[in-house]
Amino acid sequence: MIIGHGIDLQTISAVQRAFERNSRFAQKVLTKREFAIFSQLKAKRQLEYLAGRWAAKEAFAKAYGSGIGKLRFLDLEILSNSKGAPVFTCSPFEGNIFVSISHSGDFVEASVILEEKL
Repeated sequence: MIIGHGIDLQTISAVQRAFERNSRFAQKVLTKREFAIFSQLKAKRQLEYLAGRWAAKEAFAKAYGSGIGKLRFLDLEILSNSKGAPVFTCSPFEGNIFVSISHSGDFVEASVILEEKL
């Protein structure tokens, strides 16, 4: 049974401005393992990765019903599986989590579905 569905749309340029204003912005959004991956990427891809993780974590918080605030960005971790698809590796939700992240031009969109384990 689906417990929640959250969607977030973000501009990469807004994330870029936040990153340029605050040198620790990425560390506030990304876990240590996510930041290690982020650090190895080239500048344009770094911003796409950061914006994508931001949007996916926001979408999770919406699906979970808490919003960011009660739930922190660092409570959530999204890594890639063997095929390169994003997967939540850390979250407070005990069921199945389906996540999709898409980039187009200056936009990044993320969708998260939370499903109760049967």
